[in-house]
Amino acid sequence: AREAKAEDEANALARLADDLAASLRALPGEDSLDGVRGIKGGAARRYFSGLNLLVRADQRTAFAMDGRTRRPPRDRLNALLSFLYSMLMNDCRSAIEAAGLDPQVGFLHALRPGRAALALDLMEEFRAVADRLALTLINRGQLGANDFIEREGGAVLLEGDARKAVVVAWQERKQEELTHPLLEQPVPLGVIPLVQA
Repeated sequence: AREAKAEDEANALARLADDLAASLRALPGEDSLDGVRGIKGGAARRYFSGLNLLVRADQRTAFAMDGRTRRPPRDRLNALLSFLYSMLMNDCRSAIEAAGLDPQVGFLHALRPGRAALALDLMEEFRAVADRLALTLINRGQLGANDFIEREGGAVLLEGDARKAVVVAWQERKQEELTHPLLEQPVPLGVIPLVQA
């Protein structure tokens, strides 16, 4: 909201941030898993409704997003997020397995055969990294509308060279170091899922 150029956009983003903060404050009072999932779902809807305002104004038409869609993604931003989330999921699953944990047994995500619920749980902490990278790639013009293919039936996918560019950007982002709040030392972003696991 601080960086928004238009006052109405700044106000909309500030309201969404306040709504997300209210969701966070509501969590400790919730005593059921379904209630926690409900709070998370509502927060996710509000969060994704604001992503359009973070896309550079001249790219908003090409990367317009009407909520989160997946399997298949129905627009370019959702296609990019789905691709990044897939890589993040693989990193989290690998970290969990390397730590000797069972990726199938999670806490927040429902247990289903073949579903890596614990990896999905761990992934929640890092989704913002993928989201920020998606916005960076769009806002810096590293990806454009022509880097996506619309398939029959409405599915939108990254085309081959664009996928390679996103993989390279993801690997570069994972090399960046952050100071881990508990370890109080710099850790490459790509190693943090293993540390958390």
